[in-house]
Amino acid sequence: MSAKAITDPAQLSGAERAAVVMLALGEDNGRPLWESFEEDELRELTLAITNLGSVTAEVVESLLFDFVKNLSSTGTITGSVDSAKRFLKNILPDDRVANILEDIKGPAGRTMWDKLANVNERTLAGYLRNEHPQTVAVILSQIKPEHAAKVIAALPERSAEEVMNRMLALGPVQKDVLDQIEQTLRTEFMASLSRAPEKDAFEAMAEIFNNFDRQTERRFMETLEAKNPSAAERIRALMFVFEDLSRLDAGGVQTLLRHVDKSVLATALKGADDEMQALFFSNMSERASTILKDDIEIMGPVRVREVDQAQQTIVNIAKRLADDGEIYLSTSSDDEVIY
Repeated sequence: MSAKAITDPAQLSGAERAAVVMLALGEDNGRPLWESFEEDELRELTLAITNLGSVTAEVVESLLFDFVKNLSSTGTITGSVDSAKRFLKNILPDDRVANILEDIKGPAGRTMWDKLANVNERTLAGYLRNEHPQTVAVILSQIKPEHAAKVIAALPERSAEEVMNRMLALGPVQKDVLDQIEQTLRTEFMASLSRAPEKDAFEAMAEIFNNFDRQTERRFMETLEAKNPSAAERIRALMFVFEDLSRLDAGGVQTLLRHVDKSVLATALKGADDEMQALFFSNMSERASTILKDDIEIMGPVRVREVDQAQQTIVNIAKRLADDGEIYLSTSSDDEVIY
């Protein structure tokens, strides 16, 4: 690759375009995407990054916005086994294509436990978190230890502890129990998995925007609104930002406060509007709110970047608490809950 900066997206191959996007996202923001790549994809992407050289900011923005634009303008498509086979043959070795199609068709001789080994740990954990801990313990005892470890790590902490305790106390499992569990997995989980659509592309892009710092988010959103307002509107509706915490109930705010460092909270509220400040102050004791107000007052000028980082830290904590079932995060103003 020439030392001269790339100034036109047309100069880049598909792998190089992906490399530009991953570099732009950075290590932390791009981690979920890196973890989703297969080994051969990682090799190709790593090679592209190694040979990429310099790319102008205009090209980086162009690639991102072209991607979102293409998502919103995709026409009707038809999928079939044949079209999947043709697609896979263009990107994977023949032996891997054969294995994938074999799994989809469900050939005789492959057990349910073999199939579970090919299910992403987060997907499997998402299903198992709604099952009885004893059932989860039995299922995890039947799959490979390395995969079971990943699934347990993806479960909420309290659920994971309960499952591990039951696995330690688990004796021999009767064949009819295993057969019943296997049948349930086949008819409910695997069947729904094969029908489940891929994750909505706008949801994925909204998660990426959520992981930008606020300044970068505003810059990209403003440009996207100018070039593709309908896509920008959909992404904005799916995003969860600091201001959305205003939809937490009092119990949720109080739970969140117990997990947030007071210095981080002070910095976050330094740049928040009166409504957001009142939300947190009203859920603290009078003494605690007075101390926090004083801390904010004597803090002096604070960089916008520091406020954005503090607010994003609190949002991340809120999301973690929601994943653990400790608070409920409403995704929209219409998402009401009746107690």
